[in-house]
Amino acid sequence: QVQLVESGGGLVQAGGSLRLSCAASGSIFGIGAMGWYRQGPGKQRPLVATITSSGSTNYADSVKGRFTISRDNAKDTVYLQMNSLEPEDTAVYYCNVRADYGISYWGKGTLVTVSS
Repeated sequence: QVQLVESGGGLVQAGGSLRLSCAASGSIFGIGAMGWYRQGPGKQRPLVATITSSGSTNYADSVKGRFTISRDNAKDTVYLQMNSLEPEDTAVYYCNVRADYGISYWGKGTLVTVSS
């Protein structure tokens, strides 16, 4: 059974930093892009950042220059380093992994709360 286990969320003051991790386990064939999305209360779940298997990255405009996505292909793990956090970054952050046959896997989410 495929599992995406996220960690690293928590409470931080504005201007602070957090590092999220997401480790994929189970039978996932052909892991491709990995990414992070976030969802605030009553809101949609927009993209935060993605990274391809070759290391190409894409970021939402709101996090460019503050967040960095990376991955360890040997460990099937994706990271999100978040610096200069703002209260507007408060959300549940979800890990996403895309694999062969168009299959997309989601983690259960980790809560990030930024206090002003």
